[in-house]
Amino acid sequence: MFFKSFYLSLFLTNRLFMVIAGLVAMFISAYFFPTMMILAKVGFWVFLGVVLLDILMLFLQKEGFEAERLTPDRFSNGDENEVVLALTNHYEFPVALHIIDELPVQFQLRDLVFYLKMGKREQLDKRYMLRPVTRGEYHFGVLNVYVSSPLALLRRRYRFGEDTMVPTYPSFLQMRRYQLMAISNRLRDIGVKKVRRLGHTTEFEQIKEYVRGDDYRTLNWKATARASKLMVNQYADEKAQNVFFLIDKSRTMKMPFEGMSLLDYAINTSLVLANIALYKHDKAGLITFAERISTKVPASSKAIHMARIQEALYNQKTDFLEADYARLYATVRNMISHRSLLILFTNFESTTALKRQMPYLQRMARNHLLMVVFFENTELKELLSSKPENTEEIYIKTVGENFAFQKKQIVKELERHGIIAILTPPKNLTINSLNKYLEIKARGMM
Repeated sequence: MFFKSFYLSLFLTNRLFMVIAGLVAMFISAYFFPTMMILAKVGFWVFLGVVLLDILMLFLQKEGFEAERLTPDRFSNGDENEVVLALTNHYEFPVALHIIDELPVQFQLRDLVFYLKMGKREQLDKRYMLRPVTRGEYHFGVLNVYVSSPLALLRRRYRFGEDTMVPTYPSFLQMRRYQLMAISNRLRDIGVKKVRRLGHTTEFEQIKEYVRGDDYRTLNWKATARASKLMVNQYADEKAQNVFFLIDKSRTMKMPFEGMSLLDYAINTSLVLANIALYKHDKAGLITFAERISTKVPASSKAIHMARIQEALYNQKTDFLEADYARLYATVRNMISHRSLLILFTNFESTTALKRQMPYLQRMARNHLLMVVFFENTELKELLSSKPENTEEIYIKTVGENFAFQKKQIVKELERHGIIAILTPPKNLTINSLNKYLEIKARGMM
C-alpha cells in the first residue's frame, strides 16, 4: 500500500530530465574518450545519491504539506467571488509549489495554475477570483499540490478536498452594495438620480431644522417660533405599496451579453429592486412566466421575505418557447387585488411582437401602474456606428437600422397607451430601473 501511494505521488521534474540527459551525454562521450568513463560513473552514483536524498526529504515526513480550499457558502452571479487556498508547509526546508485547482466545468478554465515558493514551516494564503455567469450548482474537484524540495529533482503530489459544491445565487453582492448606498444616502454616487418630489402625496415623517435645498413650502411656522430657528416638515414616501416583478423566461431572454443571459440580468436587477422596495417599506412580490406561470410569490414586507424571493429566483431557467401573456394577465388579475406597480422584464424585438401582446398589457395597465423594461441590442449599436465598405455591409447596416428604429417605436407605442417604457443596455439595467422606481415613488404615481 505504501509503495502504491509512493508511486502515485512521485513525479519527475524538468531538472531531473536535464541531469539524465547530461549523464547520457557523458556515457556516449566515454565511448569515444575512455578517460571520461570514470567521470561518468562518478556522476551516475552521485546522481543516484541525490535522487535518494530528494526522495527521503519529500517522503520521510508523512504529512509534510497541508492545503485547504476556502470558498464562500455561495457565489454571487455575475460578480467576482474570492476563493482562498490556505497553504501550510510543515517541512524543515523551503519548498517550490505547483498548484492545480480543479474548477467547476462551468468556468471552462483548464489553465489555472499557480507557481509559488514557501519558506520552512510557513503559512500562506493564495487568493484568486472567479466570476460565474449562470446560476446553479458549481462542483469543485480535487486541489492538487506538487511540492519540490530545494534539490528540485522530484515532486511529491498532495491531493486535498473531494467534490466541494458551491451554489451560485442571483447577485446578492450587488444587492448589498445598493442597500448600503441607500442606507447611507449615497445612491447618487453610483448614478441614481435625485428626483424632486411633486406635491404632498407623501406621508409626514418628522420636523427637522431647515438646511439649504429644503422646500420652503414645508416650513413649520409654529415649530420655528418655538425653536427660534427655521424648522421644516419632512415627508417620507408612501409606504406599504405593492411592487411586483414580472420576469419573462421565454426564448427572447436567452440572448447573452458579456457571458450572462438577459434573464440573469433581469433576475439580478429584480433582487436589487425588491430589496430597495422593502427598505422603502413597500411590499415586494414576484411572478415568473413563459408558456406557463412558473413562480408566484405574494407581496410582503416581512424581514424574511427577501430570502423567499432569493430562493425563488435561484431556480429560474430560460425556456425556449413563446411567452403566454394571456396567462400572465389572468394570473395578475386573480393574484393582485390592489393597485400595484408591475415591473415587467421582457425583450420585444419588433413592433409586430409587441402588437400581439399589447391587448394584455393594456388590460394590466388599466388597474395597475405598468412599467415595461426591455433591452437595447448593444452589438447592433456598434454595427450602426461603423462605416460600411461594400454592398453587403450596406445591406447589413440597413437591416440593423431598421431593428434599432423598431425598438424606438416600441417605446413610443407603449407610452402612447399610458405604459412606462425603459429601453436600456443590459449593463445599465439596474441603474435605469432603480431611477425610474424612485421617480415613481417621488412623484406619487402609484
